[in-house]
Amino acid sequence: MNRFLTLLLLVAVSAVCQVSVAQSRGAEYKKQAQNFLNNKEYVKARYYFLQAYNSFARDKDVPNAVECGAKVSSLYHRENYYKEAFDALRGAEALLTAAESETGTPQPGMHYTIGRERLQMYMKLKNAPKAKEQLSRLEQLAKSIGSDSIANDALYAQANYYYTFGIPQQGDSALDKLIGKYKAVKDYGKVSDCYKTLIDIAIKGNNAKLTSRTYGKLMAWNDSVRALTAADELAALQTKYDESLATIEAKDSTISGKQYIIVALCVLAAILAAALVLGAIVLMRYIVMNRRQKHTIEVANEHNRLKNKFIKNISAQLRPTVNTLDPSLPAVKALNRFLDNVQELSELESTLGEGYDTEECNAQTFCQEVMERIEGHTRPDVSLAVDAAKVNVKLSREPLEQVLLHLLSNAAIHTPEGGRILLEFKKRGAKVHQFIVTDNGPGVPEEISESLFRPFAEIRDLTQGDGLGLPICSLKVTKMHGTITLDPDYKRGARFIIEIRS
Repeated sequence: MNRFLTLLLLVAVSAVCQVSVAQSRGAEYKKQAQNFLNNKEYVKARYYFLQAYNSFARDKDVPNAVECGAKVSSLYHRENYYKEAFDALRGAEALLTAAESETGTPQPGMHYTIGRERLQMYMKLKNAPKAKEQLSRLEQLAKSIGSDSIANDALYAQANYYYTFGIPQQGDSALDKLIGKYKAVKDYGKVSDCYKTLIDIAIKGNNAKLTSRTYGKLMAWNDSVRALTAADELAALQTKYDESLATIEAKDSTISGKQYIIVALCVLAAILAAALVLGAIVLMRYIVMNRRQKHTIEVANEHNRLKNKFIKNISAQLRPTVNTLDPSLPAVKALNRFLDNVQELSELESTLGEGYDTEECNAQTFCQEVMERIEGHTRPDVSLAVDAAKVNVKLSREPLEQVLLHLLSNAAIHTPEGGRILLEFKKRGAKVHQFIVTDNGPGVPEEISESLFRPFAEIRDLTQGDGLGLPICSLKVTKMHGTITLDPDYKRGARFIIEIRS
């Protein structure tokens, strides 16, 4: 009997440990995704949010799963992948419905999150009937939730919908409901915040019409609120002035004393008038500068959109022309290599969610084989060393070999005569291992180290390299569920660290 109880206890502890590990994995993916999103690396952010969603879904952590599913959908339709975006929301909603059926407790807040994302997509697709259907559902959910913040968000959504589909009167009505209570208590700051929040929503939804209309309303409100504030201040000053006159008349003082007081009040009035004029001048300059900045931002966004479209199609557009040139010329070779790298970069980004196949191999043998491939490509007397244990690990052999060869080839180029290149393999845990490439060359300049893994970060002479090698390596390592970084603490050359989780 004691043996049976002990066995049950061990099984229970094992299950708890497995759940804990799974939960920490989902939280880790979510944290990595948020970091990539903050750095505007949207493809990587989408991949890790998808991994976090799958992990939370397996653990039936519905709130986190729904949140991550909505993020995945948002990042998909940001790049116009609407099918994948809707599929992500349907998966999250199915998970939520199953949880509600199991617990018997409705979760309108999470349904609101999913519906809000659907509304954004239908509005972006200009599908007015579907958008109206989602808007009505959001209004019902907001009433059942009973939260002021959700109610305010629903009013923002109404205004966004009506402005988007050319019904500005109802949009104004929704916005007026929201700001009316703040005007009534003279909380002018809250009114301004309402307009600014609506502008943010319009910018995120690429709704130029709503942005322009709301921006104009904000400018008009700022002008009026300054006038109201100035009027209140002037009324207070007038009251003080009247009180001063009453005091002067009540007292039996000399005429000279009365004159001094009147002069002082006149000076004060003049100062106030000058301050109001100066404030009006500053306000006008602020309005002009903001309008110019708005135009500049619109132009920059359009240029960025055109640049992204050009980069995506550059290989297909230039390849026929390049094929007519002499392929033996260095410039033509460099251009062909650049087009190949652009094509590979595009394919890697579009398949980032598809991992590589793995196979078991000996770490020491693998590292030695890779190092042998750069023999004869270094400067004289450069020593090549491998430090790896004889252990079997599961690796994506071909893409990892390509990444390591790129790093070792770069090290061979920059390592001086008599230098040393080292390839190391280290285990950092049961399922975490590292490959480290170190050289004692001049190192990487600090001014370019932060953009090392970002494509098209600088204009380059293609015959001297296109700078796409490391960004391609970064995407390949990401597909292997890993990261590649430059060690900032190593100052005697360059050290690149690849960390892979199996």
